[in-house]
Amino acid sequence: MLVPIEWLRDYIDLDVTTEEFCDRMIMSGSNLETCEHFCEEMENVVVGKIEKIEKHPDADKLVICSLNVGKDEPVQIVTGAPNVFEGALVPVALHKSRIPGPLHGQPKQEGGVKITKGKLRGVESFGMLCSAGELGFEDKVVPVAHKEGIWILEGDYSIGQDFAEALGLKQAVVDFEITPNRPDCLAMVGMAREAAATFKKPFAYPDTDIKEENGEGKTKDYISVDIKNPESCKRYVARVVTDVKVEQSPWWLQKRLMYAGMRPINNIVDITNFVMLEYGQPIHAFDINQVKGGRIIVENASEGEKFVTLDNNERTMTKDMLLIKDAERGIAIAGVMGGLNSEVEEDTTTIIVESANFSGDSVRATSKKLGLRTEASSRFEKGIDPNLCEVAADRVCRLIELIGAGKVCKGSVDNYPSPEISEKIDIRVDRINHVLGIELSRKEMVDILESLEIKVSGIGNTMTVTPPTIRQDLVAEEDYIEEIARIYGYDKLPVTLPKGNCEAGISYERALRDLTRNSLCGMGLNEIQTYSFVSPKGVDNVRIDEDAWERAFVKIINPLGEENSVMRTILTPNMMEVLARNYSRNIDKVKAFEIGNTFMANMLDSDALPDEQYSLCIGMYGKDEDFFSLKGVIVELLKVLGIKEAVFEAESQYGVYHPGRCARIAVSSERKNEDGEALFDELGIMGEIHPDVAETYGMDGVRVYCCELMFDAIMRHADTEKTYTPLPKYPSTSRDIALLVDEDMAVGRIEEIIKKYGKSILEDVRLFDVYRGKQVEEGKKSVAFNLIYRDKDKTLTDEEVTSVHGKVLEALKEKLNAVLREL
Repeated sequence: MLVPIEWLRDYIDLDVTTEEFCDRMIMSGSNLETCEHFCEEMENVVVGKIEKIEKHPDADKLVICSLNVGKDEPVQIVTGAPNVFEGALVPVALHKSRIPGPLHGQPKQEGGVKITKGKLRGVESFGMLCSAGELGFEDKVVPVAHKEGIWILEGDYSIGQDFAEALGLKQAVVDFEITPNRPDCLAMVGMAREAAATFKKPFAYPDTDIKEENGEGKTKDYISVDIKNPESCKRYVARVVTDVKVEQSPWWLQKRLMYAGMRPINNIVDITNFVMLEYGQPIHAFDINQVKGGRIIVENASEGEKFVTLDNNERTMTKDMLLIKDAERGIAIAGVMGGLNSEVEEDTTTIIVESANFSGDSVRATSKKLGLRTEASSRFEKGIDPNLCEVAADRVCRLIELIGAGKVCKGSVDNYPSPEISEKIDIRVDRINHVLGIELSRKEMVDILESLEIKVSGIGNTMTVTPPTIRQDLVAEEDYIEEIARIYGYDKLPVTLPKGNCEAGISYERALRDLTRNSLCGMGLNEIQTYSFVSPKGVDNVRIDEDAWERAFVKIINPLGEENSVMRTILTPNMMEVLARNYSRNIDKVKAFEIGNTFMANMLDSDALPDEQYSLCIGMYGKDEDFFSLKGVIVELLKVLGIKEAVFEAESQYGVYHPGRCARIAVSSERKNEDGEALFDELGIMGEIHPDVAETYGMDGVRVYCCELMFDAIMRHADTEKTYTPLPKYPSTSRDIALLVDEDMAVGRIEEIIKKYGKSILEDVRLFDVYRGKQVEEGKKSVAFNLIYRDKDKTLTDEEVTSVHGKVLEALKEKLNAVLREL
């Protein structure tokens, strides 16, 4: 929000320097971006009058001007400006002068540009005539009348007078950053109210008292207003002005707009922009001759309806967009931009002044869909008080009357279905002092609140406060505490250390993740970290099925590109990219892991939040790395996490992995099936990457091993609590067995039977050999185990061990058809 200090003084008597103003406003809570002093570099630039113009003898596009600059002798200046004429008053930069610049085609220089006499095509020129841009004004704010060529002054000015002084150009403009919760400060009146409270000065509202309502008839005789969507249009105020004269605005009005960052166009448009900047309430003017039937109808557009806006672009409307219509057609997009078909033009004689309030959500959605953002839409999006509509419309009419641009008709048409009222709440004096750590009296608090136009009633410790409707951010006691603190002065609040006995700690989940990191790093793996934004082609590269859950992507609304357009559902594609990148750089061995978030969309409810979980991915390749080395890492990790009895079951249908070298990892849960058997919770999957996948990543012929575990499932079964177990007092004994079983028999199933029938004396089962060869018939394999027996209460006898061991062998034969081989 650009705030010209000169404009601000229209409402408050500021008797401080600009620097002090900025410092005090910052300490009262206004966030200041910059403070710019205009035309400070301008020196020896005066008002001159062109007395005579002659053609340059050696240049078709140059002329020689003789100017009266208040000296005894005229000054000769050569210029190529096409708009000069005899009798024109212009800014003249004399010999040894300085202008803000920049000059045409050159960058702006710090400290301005020095102008000296010279020759143009052999003719002496003792300075230059200046355009608005050369005097330091950006092109976007230069008035339409002065956009091209030299700045031609209108009105009476003293010849030879300092140009900046004559036009009041040397002034400061402060740029404030307005936070979304303070839309009331997107207005000069709002910032003046803040300054008045900060400096404890009286505050004067703009003059809205229309002196003479001498237009022909009453406003209601010209138009009617019908709001058919009161949810999106809370209020619509219209006034009519007759005998309109569309012309250039007076300089004081143009200057206000220029320093506030807007281009002056004509008196009617300038006044509507002026009031929008003054009150924060967007205003629009219609040519009444283009409003068919004298009717204003506020309703939604038809689906696919075409509408041409003031910028001469055709827009395609949708049924959820709000339009301002007349009896036949749309004439404006509500809260965004007016229509070309009702524009105020030079021959316009009667206008409708619109001051309406539209829903921020409606305007935001319309603006976004159309790709059309304006000063009006940006204000409506943040929220505007409906009670501003009438006073803003009256202010427009007062200014029209003040500059003689038209005659205001009596009354207005005001459609206000549900008037906005403020909610009262109670706040406590002692609570405010306790929070702020100060000792303010009730009267001091009341003075501060009333300086912000907050009404205060009640007695004693409790104050009943009623905020003005423009303050949509004041809803709780804490909001009022903040108001008192900032106006009192943040710099005056005592500095204390926070009190409390809170103890820092980490969550159980975080502790498990840290333990996992430390364990894997201890086993020689390196941690990696990859982006959560990925390409949907990643799951194609690892051969995920078309209907798999891994394709339930959360899509990014505005992605940087296709390669970052979705959120990852698994970590394996990212891991493969890292392994492939290392392989392409001739790294012969890599062992890495990542613990990261994965995201899965809710396919049943598109409005529901996605499911976000942590996953663990391990990847490795290189000499001496195989399926069992990866399995060893996983088994050791699960042991560290306190997960016992994990089961590895063969898997051949998951496309990511080699069908004969893949296993799903599960652990027994507390749930049971109908037969009373324990059900298993899946932890993840591991195996050798499918050769086709490896080839896709440029690792053809390389054996790559990966594992992906669901960390949420790990956390449910982890048990890191350490239980003391005394060292065994009695010796153990072991038996080795070799079993001939079917080729497709899972080792885990064999171990399950051994443990079940080994009873309490079976301490451990260790697989030490799997053999396929000439001594084993086709379709069979030999699996060798070492069984360790121990009793914690006594030394086992050979008969006791033989009895239990025999039952194990008998169960293996009966359940699995396993045949004992000689070792």
